[in-house]
Amino acid sequence: MADLPAQITALYNDAASLAPGDADADALVSEAIELLDSGQERVAYVDEASGEVVVNEWLKQAILLLFRLRSIETIEAGPFEFADKIPLKRGYKESGVRVVPGASARWGSYLAPGAVLMPSYVNIGARVGERSMVDTWATVGSCAQIGADVHLAGGVGIGGVLEPPNAVPVIIEDHAFIGSRCMVVEGARVGRGAVLGAGTILNPSIPVIDSQTGEEVSRGHVPDWCVAVGASRRKEMLGGEFFLPCVLILQRLTEGERHDKARLNAVLRDHGVAT
Repeated sequence: MADLPAQITALYNDAASLAPGDADADALVSEAIELLDSGQERVAYVDEASGEVVVNEWLKQAILLLFRLRSIETIEAGPFEFADKIPLKRGYKESGVRVVPGASARWGSYLAPGAVLMPSYVNIGARVGERSMVDTWATVGSCAQIGADVHLAGGVGIGGVLEPPNAVPVIIEDHAFIGSRCMVVEGARVGRGAVLGAGTILNPSIPVIDSQTGEEVSRGHVPDWCVAVGASRRKEMLGGEFFLPCVLILQRLTEGERHDKARLNAVLRDHGVAT
């Protein structure tokens, strides 16, 4: 393991010379992917000291190499047939994970004990934390990091980020609630305990504004313990007056405050939105 990151990086730098059938390269890459699949390693994490996201580039390189080294094969699961380069994840029951029919996860993703997948999809490199739910028709894109006790409601789209290898993936921190049909993409981040109202779109170019002060607090990052919704703000341009998207913080919760669905619905309903 001590040399594996360096070996993967060396392979990645010489990727043009690799092709399916290279057994030695495939063995190294498979070792790295297995570390992701088992949860021993992760593509990215939030550094507690700095609060910044740290990306393990060599693991993203391993995922990219896997696509180069594998050929498309027929995969059968019960009555279903797939044609892909990467097998499906297996061993859910032994891992303490509930996966209902219609859900699928690729090898190289990690589902922690207590996680629940309704009919949904989790891509390679992604991580879903303890007791988190990926609800019906929600998607967790490649390398996205979903914390513990998170609820991704129906139809949520968590975008994937693979290239370049140093690109920061989407981070959803512990205890967050992402409302129905939200789209969180391109390395955006939702803090601990935060709530996104239904239909909110968040990416690194979207300003996050405090409704109490009118101040922009960030771009593409909803802070911890905030209730936020999709909104728009007026902007004058040469062609006229337009409304551009933003995310509006409606309320700040007490740190560690548990989500009371009825109370959250009341807060959002007062502002004309819902979860």
